[in-house]
Amino acid sequence: MLDLAGVWTLSDESGQHSVSMALPGDGISALHSAGVIPDPYWGRNEYDCRWVSERDWVARRSFDHAGGAVDLVIEGLDTVAEVRLNGTPVLQAANVHRRFRVDVTGHLRRGANEIEIRFRSPVQAAAEQQAEMPFRIPYQEVNGPIPNANMLRKQQCDFGWDWNIALGQFGVSGKIALEPNGPRIADIIVTQTHRDGVAEVALAVHVDGVSDVTATLCGVTASAPVRAGVARMSLRIDTPQLWWPAGQGAQVLHDLTVTGGGASTTRRIGLRAMHLRSEPDAAGRSFGVEVNGRAVFARGANWIPADALNGRITVEGVRGLLQSAVDANMNMLRIWGGGRYEPDWFYDLCDEMGLMVWQDFMFACHLYPSTSEFLAEVDAEVRDVVARINHHACLAVWCGDNELIGALTWFPESRKDRDRYLVNYDRLNRTVEAALYSVLPGANWWPSSPSPGPLAFGDAWHDDSSGDMHFWSVWHEGRDFDHYRDVSPRFCSEFGFQSYPSMQTIRRFADPVDFNIAAPVMESHQKNPGGNARIAETMFRSFRFPVDFECFVYLSQVQQGIAIKTAVTHWRSLKPHCQGTLYWQLNDTWPVCSWASLDHGGNWKLLHHMARHFYAPVLVTAVPVEGAIELRAVNDTPGAATLEVTVNAIAMSGKIRPLGQHLAEVLPDSAVVVATLPAGTLAEDEILAFLWGPPGAPDQGDIHAPKPWKAYDLPATTLTQTAKRSDTGWQITVETDAPAFFVALEADQPGRFSNNAFALFPGYPATVTFTPDTPGQAPRFTLRDLRAATYGQT
Repeated sequence: MLDLAGVWTLSDESGQHSVSMALPGDGISALHSAGVIPDPYWGRNEYDCRWVSERDWVARRSFDHAGGAVDLVIEGLDTVAEVRLNGTPVLQAANVHRRFRVDVTGHLRRGANEIEIRFRSPVQAAAEQQAEMPFRIPYQEVNGPIPNANMLRKQQCDFGWDWNIALGQFGVSGKIALEPNGPRIADIIVTQTHRDGVAEVALAVHVDGVSDVTATLCGVTASAPVRAGVARMSLRIDTPQLWWPAGQGAQVLHDLTVTGGGASTTRRIGLRAMHLRSEPDAAGRSFGVEVNGRAVFARGANWIPADALNGRITVEGVRGLLQSAVDANMNMLRIWGGGRYEPDWFYDLCDEMGLMVWQDFMFACHLYPSTSEFLAEVDAEVRDVVARINHHACLAVWCGDNELIGALTWFPESRKDRDRYLVNYDRLNRTVEAALYSVLPGANWWPSSPSPGPLAFGDAWHDDSSGDMHFWSVWHEGRDFDHYRDVSPRFCSEFGFQSYPSMQTIRRFADPVDFNIAAPVMESHQKNPGGNARIAETMFRSFRFPVDFECFVYLSQVQQGIAIKTAVTHWRSLKPHCQGTLYWQLNDTWPVCSWASLDHGGNWKLLHHMARHFYAPVLVTAVPVEGAIELRAVNDTPGAATLEVTVNAIAMSGKIRPLGQHLAEVLPDSAVVVATLPAGTLAEDEILAFLWGPPGAPDQGDIHAPKPWKAYDLPATTLTQTAKRSDTGWQITVETDAPAFFVALEADQPGRFSNNAFALFPGYPATVTFTPDTPGQAPRFTLRDLRAATYGQT
């Protein structure tokens, strides 16, 4: 094999620019590295960089080769591109989501050769495709500063989104190589059947130039002849060691080795039975994932590409983001349909970490064509993707698209002629479904997200009775956080509330002169129309207003955390009626105001710290009901939990008033009411504080304020910190002389705190560890709390 990765030369159609370009990589990053364009993430530079996507570009390089029978292999070719070898076109491509393999034997010379990739302007190519449609296919303009993303099989958010920069990137994100076209083991389709302590693993091995195939798994070997390019066999594994999601058991992976004709390949297989259970019931239609016969409540978030520019994505960077998800007690991520199907190593990491994957197919929020040419491309894409990643233990749900059912009501064209656009959508959705089943019969298919169920085209944004729900009324409609308790989803796969990124992230794109939410730079890093105003308006309803910009940033993250905590804790307490919550969103593609709990680059926002607590496998939460407050215990573990729950009222003066102690036995995968506190239990200046854990040793706690925080006269606090070095970083002990709420530490260097946004009471110091990303000089720590942020220091 000759790897063609490395340094290429990139030039534009006018000949004005010629720079070095690393492949795999993207052209925007190459132009920035060469000084042709400024850093697109800084300030308002984005708008000075968009011209790049309006031109055609050519990447080329020379190489030596000994000749022979060779295939050109390219993965992640972005997007409308022609590949030429020694001046002859050998590939016309128009789908970034597919793998391409072309026999180029007749075009390869012994000795010196030249290869070039001609990238069409996605702006021009998309406009041409729209012009050729038999009727207009509208796209959502709020998510498309660059128009017509729906015309191309390209990452949809490359054209902009309400959290993403709009740059229309191009390049190659995966392998680019010349491989001998001799015997080859290609894709392996794996299906599993589990019963009575036995795993039957069926394989469909796709090969080229191979007559017989042998497979070995867990010490069991089977062989089969090849017929029509496929060898089919089954392996029986007795008493299998099973793979479990995080928190449910071990993530055991086994090597599946397949050989034939001198070729060999290995896949890592997790033995598990993964089923999507969605059935009619008294409430409507259930929705949940069952693993190895056990219902598993999905705790997690939505995943978007790790960076807006593929050339900036690294395995280690993504590993850090996924580890942060696990560290916050998550067990599922939904790969959202406007990004990309992730590379193989991403799913390997999810297998290792026990993160179940809800996999959208890559269609989001727009309407899409149903021409025969477009559907043929979709069919090829789905078959290719499913064949590539199907064997991964983490894959739990295959979903047809993101919000395409709702999009039927978002455009004047589709509202006026719903029948046409509904049939248009159904043709696309059926193509995806048929292609999935043709490769992986019995796959866990769900037609769309959100969806009430198969062939149901209702409003799953407001109807909580069936299927999965996207609940956006709190953010988009400006409702109070309590409105999360007015719905009872079966599975909420999207809901969210925005905050500002952390100050260390803001400093990566703005100067202090721009530290104002109305500054043009700040507004250019807020892509949701009205987002800044909504953050501020909600803040005014809930809190006394912050005293400066840095406190505004802090408070925006506090209220984001409260919003998502309100939803998650209530919906978890409804199990088994509700079987999953995936908030929007885990990560960011660039430094921006958004719904993410991790800043661009992986820093934990306050929401992520709070998620580590509200996603704890065993939880006690306070839920207001008519005339009372209920304390409900939730157990997501496979074993029973015996809990001692201690309840107190705490006044703003710091006085603690005991309200009782309760013992609760919480069965596996269940939720129970531990105590009911009638109205009037708390005085006007009191909040609820409660601890829970094993009898005699409660080790977790939480607070509940029944009124908006602005209604309490918060006491003046004097917070003190004492920091000392530890083996891995720093230990900071924080103390207070009065009740302090949402105490948060910040550092002047990248790293992770062990806890943040916690309540602190006199006589009960808290010790927090800080692990810097890189060892160096002592960090400077800043302490914030709700009182100082809204009253000022006293």
